[in-house]
Amino acid sequence: MALASGALKVVATTGMIAGTVRRIGGTHVDVKALMGPGLDPHAYRQTRSDITAMTRADMVLWHGLYLEAQMEDFLVKLARRRISVPVADAMPRDVLISHGDYDGRFDPHVWMVPDLWIHVARRVADVLSEARPDAADEFAANLVHFETELARLQSYGETAMASVPKESRVLLTAHDAFGYFGRAFDMEVIGIQGISTESEAGLNRISSLVDTLAERKIGAAFVESSVSDRNIRALIEGAAAQGHTVSIGGELFSDAMGADGTYEATYIGMIDHNITTISRALGGTVPQRGMSGKLTVGS
Repeated sequence: MALASGALKVVATTGMIAGTVRRIGGTHVDVKALMGPGLDPHAYRQTRSDITAMTRADMVLWHGLYLEAQMEDFLVKLARRRISVPVADAMPRDVLISHGDYDGRFDPHVWMVPDLWIHVARRVADVLSEARPDAADEFAANLVHFETELARLQSYGETAMASVPKESRVLLTAHDAFGYFGRAFDMEVIGIQGISTESEAGLNRISSLVDTLAERKIGAAFVESSVSDRNIRALIEGAAAQGHTVSIGGELFSDAMGADGTYEATYIGMIDHNITTISRALGGTVPQRGMSGKLTVGS
């Protein structure tokens, strides 16, 4: 549906989507992200101001794949009044990982792999082009440039992870957000909580993982910017009680990006940070400040 001239007012649920819309939309979009740094989309509920922003926007772009679990009913109903599109629902089903907590659903964390995020970027370009056909050529050109950056980032990830010794390719994190990352870059991934942060990790789970850490001599665990580090700290203390030292390998951006205004607040910067932090902590060889020398967090 074509919309009137002027910058399109776009509300995006996550920072990853908002950043992608800005890259592709350029001067033709005015974008507001509902969820900023450190916010957990699995548990996020829309506020009154969010509802106002969404009902006044030209379009609302959300992730889908049950990421915004607490908002989904509202976002679906909104489609009766506004353009409301779950951009990740366009992902080919054969590349998705089944969701262990919800039958018939999929792991939503596709942004962890640049080669997968390309599908979302293309869907964003299509939606913007439908709304503003006169700018479709510009959107297409911006998409090509973004795809080139994504391909470079994918290649960097493959090289960085290949430099990690095979016996050290174990990624232990607060929740199971890195399944696609592990599959793409040949890493074993262990999440204390499930795919959704709404799934609690019981004492038996913590105890079992402590045993795994000690038996396999896993020396690093990673905290996440949008998830409490309580369970990671419990693991480290439990391993120490068994005489095994586990260090925090760094803070990863799982469900939210970095602080506003930083390189890590862009999609490229977010994934560059994760790749660089993981590889370095597990014994790989990476540039001090990442793929493009721009990292500011933990550099």
